[in-house]
Formats: sequence, C-alpha cells, structure tokens
Amino acid sequence: MTLGAPVAAALDLGSNSVHLLVSVIAGHRLRPIADESVFLGLGAAVDARAHLGEADRTALVATLDRYATTARRLGATAIALLGTEPIRRAADAPRIVAEVARGTGLPLYVLSHEEEAYLTFIGVSGGWPVEHETLVVDIGGGSSEFCAVAPDGPARAAGLRIGSNGLTRRFATTDPVGEAALLAMASAADMTLAGALPAQPAEVVIVGGTASNLLKVTAAGTRDLVLTTARLDEAIANIRSAPAAEITTRFAVNPKRGPLLAAGAVIVGALMRRYGVDRLRVSDASLREGAILVIDHAGQAWRDRLPSLAHGWKA
Repeated sequence: MTLGAPVAAALDLGSNSVHLLVSVIAGHRLRPIADESVFLGLGAAVDARAHLGEADRTALVATLDRYATTARRLGATAIALLGTEPIRRAADAPRIVAEVARGTGLPLYVLSHEEEAYLTFIGVSGGWPVEHETLVVDIGGGSSEFCAVAPDGPARAAGLRIGSNGLTRRFATTDPVGEAALLAMASAADMTLAGALPAQPAEVVIVGGTASNLLKVTAAGTRDLVLTTARLDEAIANIRSAPAAEITTRFAVNPKRGPLLAAGAVIVGALMRRYGVDRLRVSDASLREGAILVIDHAGQAWRDRLPSLAHGWKA
C-alpha cells in the first residue's frame, strides 16, 4: 500500500452478482487491493416474487457485512454501497435499506438509472476530461445504462429495461439456444434499443460481465479488449455449439454466466446496429471505480455533481 495514499471501497449490488472493489487512490489512478464477487441472483429473486424476502435479505446483509469488514481491514476510510436494478425494483426496498444500514453500519445508496450510468462512465474514463464524444453502455442482467459525454455540451444518461437475464427468461427455452429463439431475442432487443439514448459517438465502450465473458469465447480472447462484428458472430457460433455447461468449461467462463451469454451477445449486436458501429471497446472498469473516484474527488456531495463530474477533471 502506498504510504499516505487514501483507500476507499465500493460494493455494487447488481442483478447477478454483488461485487467488492477496494483500491488505493492516487489522483486518477486506482490500484486495486481487493476485487471479488459472489453470485446472489438478486434480479432473478425480484423477478420471481417482486421482492427479495427475508431469507435473501439476510443473505445479502451477511455478504455486505463480510465485504465491508474486508474493506475496513484493508484500510478503507470510505465505503460506498451501491444498489442498482434489483434494489430499484424490489417491493421491499425500504426494508433492504434499513436492514443493510443496521447490519453493516453503512448507508445503501439506491442509484437511479442516470446515477448508475454517470458513475460507470467515470469509472471507464478514470475521471479524465473527455476528448471526443464517447458512449459507455453497461449491459446488466436486468437493465442497461447509457451515458454519452462530449467535450462540449451536457453529459447525458439514461437506462433501459433490457438485460441478459430478462431476454434469457423470455426466449431461451432450449440449451443451447435455438435459431428461432435467437431471432426473437434480436427482434426484442432492436425494438427496445430503438428508444436508447440518442448519440453519435466516436467511440462506444461496453462494460459488465456480459462484455468480458463474450471476449472469452472468441479466438482473440481478452488480448485487445475489442469486440467486432466478426468476433461477435464467432462468439455466438461457439455459444450455440454445445450446452452452456460445456461452453463454460471449455472457455473458462463462470458457470452462472453461461446460460446468459447468448442473450448478452444479442444485446451487443443490437447496440452495434443502433449506433452504426462495427467494433466496441470492452472495459473492465465500472461504476465501482467511478464511485471510488468521485467520493475521493467530491466528498459527500458526489451525488449532486455527477453530470458535471462525468466531463472529468484535471489531476
């Protein structure tokens, strides 16, 4: 750990996983010292019964308390708990917030679509001023968040209810996914993305488990962190060549992610068509990095300043 450098942590409660990041902060640079996740399936639980329920709330609080303890042990002086799509939709969200605060001693920030998108953009940009119009899309399990920022003009953010979980549950009735289901998913994705954030980006960046795992099922792998239309076609062909369990073993993909890969690939293809691009950059950064950077830079007022912070700041 760098002597005197601050340490902060962010925990992201997503539709698929709960993820912890603890980092040393040096201006715009983050040096991770803990990066781990657990698949809790919060989105699926909310889809099934509209709320988490007592058992899942208890498991969630225990996970967050364990991660918060890890963050404090590593020297984190600021810890942000970030609730995203499943918490936004949960009928028992007030109970989740109250039980998390009681169990961890920390507030749970339930982010809007726009807040989530801004934080993700900042995580990808590292908080540096943008040089050209850039669109960052976080493809999640239950929703996708969009943020477009250009050097001039206001930062813009929005969310859509489209994600790998939702498309999989609606259309994937066989393993591997059949041609008819794939076409139905593509049609649904195109229809939803017609309402996506208007932008003419010079660069499109995608983040999230969908993006990183799709890279793994191509011959190029994670070598250059780029998905082209040709690589996406290759990924879809590989995904459809065998059942999900075999694909996850062959390509070292998290077994929980395997059944969602086809839907994720369909969403990526729809994004390419929507914005007229044939290549996307994949980033490992996310809203966790963004939250750590803005909390360090802006302090407790970070939520009120996200649109301006998305443009970046000088070191």
